[in-house]
Order: sequence, then structure tokens, then C-alpha cells
Amino acid sequence: MRPHPLAVFDRLDLLEWQFCQRVTRYSLYRPWRLTLQAASRLGDWPVWVALIVAQPFLLPEGGMRLAQYTLTALLAVFVYRLVKTRLCRERPFITYRNGIQCSEPARDRYSFPSGHTMHAVMFSVLVAAHTPWLLPMVIPLALLIAISRVGLGLHYVSDVLAGAAMGYAFALLSLVLLG
Repeated sequence: MRPHPLAVFDRLDLLEWQFCQRVTRYSLYRPWRLTLQAASRLGDWPVWVALIVAQPFLLPEGGMRLAQYTLTALLAVFVYRLVKTRLCRERPFITYRNGIQCSEPARDRYSFPSGHTMHAVMFSVLVAAHTPWLLPMVIPLALLIAISRVGLGLHYVSDVLAGAAMGYAFALLSLVLLG
């Protein structure tokens, strides 16, 4: 039995598909597409794992930050997976096969919320709290990761916004509970 998505997603899909179609056309330009693909791949995990592992070298209390960032990321992934597998919103390139081009392989069938954006925002907020001198590198990367998800045809804008909201909430929770 195929999961049944929420009716609100059907309405959102109709509202967002033309914008997604226009945005994905830019990925026909090779330099832009390669930039988006690189940002998307960095957002898969390498940059965030490097940030977590670097904590002991960046801060005197780095061991605590390593534990905090790891626990926050694990909790976020757990909740993200629950939401994603329960709500089952099809990716734009699946729903609109002839209208939206996908320029990067998708890991799964569903798009809501954007886990890449969730992590990008979550780690940006944590960096702002603990190592703000890294923000000139982290903020542009986080923005590019979020843009890449729509630009590559993998997510709707509302998926990215939901991922950003979740990431912000997990970061705030982490800062309140763990400092």
C-alpha cells in the first residue's frame, strides 16, 4: 500500500511547481549546476562531520561542543526521518516529470522537509553561538545548500523553509539544554 500524502501538499505543489520549474532551468548552465551539485554534496554530511570533529581544536570546551553537536544532529535526524516517512510528499521532479528537471540523484522518493537545509541552519545557529568567526564561511555555504535543493529539482521551496525551521528549532533546543 502506497502512503497517502496530506492534501495540503497537493495544494502547495500546484502553487510552487511553476517557480520550481523556472529555478531548475538555471541548472542547464553548467557552472551553476556544478556549483549547486558541489554545495548539495557538501551538505550531505562531509562539511558537518568536519565541523563536529573540529570542535576540540576550535574551542577550549570543544569536547563538550563535540558531544552537543553530535547529540543535536542525531536527535534532528531521528525526528526528521519520522516526519519525512510519515508525511510522504513526492519530490517535484517525480510529481512533475515533464516540467521539473532533476540534476542530482535523490536518496529517496520524498521531499518534505529538506534535511540538507535543516542541518545547514542548525549548524549555522550553533556556529553563531560558539564560533561566530566561522560565520563568513558557514552562512554562504548554508544559503547555497538551501538554494541547491530547489535548484537541482529535489525540493519545493516550502520543503526548504520547513527544513530551515526545524534546524533553527533543534539548534535553539540544543543551546537551551546544553549551552
